[in-house]
Amino acid sequence: MAAATTGASDTSPSSAELPSPACTEELAPPQKVVIFASPGAGHLIPLVELARRLAVDQSLAVTVVTLTGMSNPATDAAVLSSLPASVATAALPAVSLDDLPPDIGFGTLMFELVRRSLPHLRALMLGPSSGPVTALVCDFFGTSALPLAAELGVQGYVFFPNSFALISIMRHIVELHGDAAPGEYRDLPDPLPLSGGPVLRHADLPDGFRDRTDPVYAYLVEEARRYGRADGFLVNSFEELEIAMAEKFKRHAEGGAFPPVYPVGPFVRPSSGEESDESACLEWLDRQPEDSVVYVSFGTGGALSVEQTAELAAGLETSGHRFLWVVRMPSLDGNPCALATIPGAEDNPLAWLPEGFLERTRGRGLAVAAWAPQVRVLSHPATAAFVSHCGWNSALESVAAGVPMVAWPLYAEQKTNAAILNEVTGVALRPAAYGDGLVAREEIAAAVRELMEGEKGSAARSRARELREAAARAWSPEGSSRRALGDVAGRWKAAVVDGNGRIG
Repeated sequence: MAAATTGASDTSPSSAELPSPACTEELAPPQKVVIFASPGAGHLIPLVELARRLAVDQSLAVTVVTLTGMSNPATDAAVLSSLPASVATAALPAVSLDDLPPDIGFGTLMFELVRRSLPHLRALMLGPSSGPVTALVCDFFGTSALPLAAELGVQGYVFFPNSFALISIMRHIVELHGDAAPGEYRDLPDPLPLSGGPVLRHADLPDGFRDRTDPVYAYLVEEARRYGRADGFLVNSFEELEIAMAEKFKRHAEGGAFPPVYPVGPFVRPSSGEESDESACLEWLDRQPEDSVVYVSFGTGGALSVEQTAELAAGLETSGHRFLWVVRMPSLDGNPCALATIPGAEDNPLAWLPEGFLERTRGRGLAVAAWAPQVRVLSHPATAAFVSHCGWNSALESVAAGVPMVAWPLYAEQKTNAAILNEVTGVALRPAAYGDGLVAREEIAAAVRELMEGEKGSAARSRARELREAAARAWSPEGSSRRALGDVAGRWKAAVVDGNGRIG
């Protein structure tokens, strides 16, 4: 079955609504670039911004392809609806994952979903159109599509919604397994120094990278081995944010040691000003003094335990500073990425705050349930600091707004991001955690006070202001990221002119 293709303003169909093969509309002409997104808003949001830039700034025809399953269709539709009408969208049909073990990890499930969807992607790319597809852009979980790009004679690029550090870790995996026998897997060294980047402790490695016996590790090794087949990489970062690592990859590309890596970020989703239920947050911020509010949010997937939620509340209260806290339902099983809810209280996460907390902090604090218009909150004059889970999208939104962070990573690659933000870019402070991972109220209060009042906080605020200007320059008419994306788009356009899927 081919994909269902729509305009950007349409919502993606569910698997039950997908048309039959006889009536499915194929990739609409004249598409030139296919962007293949793995599930999750954290992946889709920057890819949508990439698509927007390619369509608006580079006049390329683009189709964003999503997968059915493992993501919220309503969230995907909301993100896709922000695309310009010139960008097409296509949802691939659902694939069966019923044969996989019930306890399979999230990363392994993601890799399998992408791999099993490749026949549908192939059918879409071979569908009738008035011109050839010139490039396929997949994200970190989708490099199993690179052989398909080679088969079809199109350029294959990998988009990293993360920093340069994750590409560097993947290169270490390739080097570590260069002479390994099939089925042999080796642990990354501890510590792992990244040239031009942080020295990562074992605990700072992304989930799935810490233990060679983890089933997802085998997928990571195979993903990394495919990197040499890529024509290039696009990174959601910019030169001045990770200047030493960007320069390292540039030298390696010039020497032929690795495909070219282009920093093309930061991709920050623009705020439409039409988000629902946002007025209370912004109206409250309007009444606060400039640079006085600590914004607290752990992303759409972050979950604190009930005990940690209570410690955070006490820490914010003890700090004495104003705060805006996006409160989500706590995790019941200790999984910081859990989307589990408390039975009987699904609609009221504020019910799990300590007794009397809201009354005691009324006037200087605002707790809101589940969601806030983050880009607008971070860019508000009253916002001075961000207690963040260090998801890379959130980190770039904070950098683009010039807001320093208290780095509080929870899962995925967030601990690696926290190390970069703290040790390399200097825009974040990290609170200490006890051995069981619980961050005590005293540490929370101390970290907030240091960022708002202390010398380290002053340095982080100054650095955040510098990077805000650098982020704006990166996408100025002559900025480094705009030039880098223009270089890539030029290669794709040249491939169309030459009638060849690749540039010699």
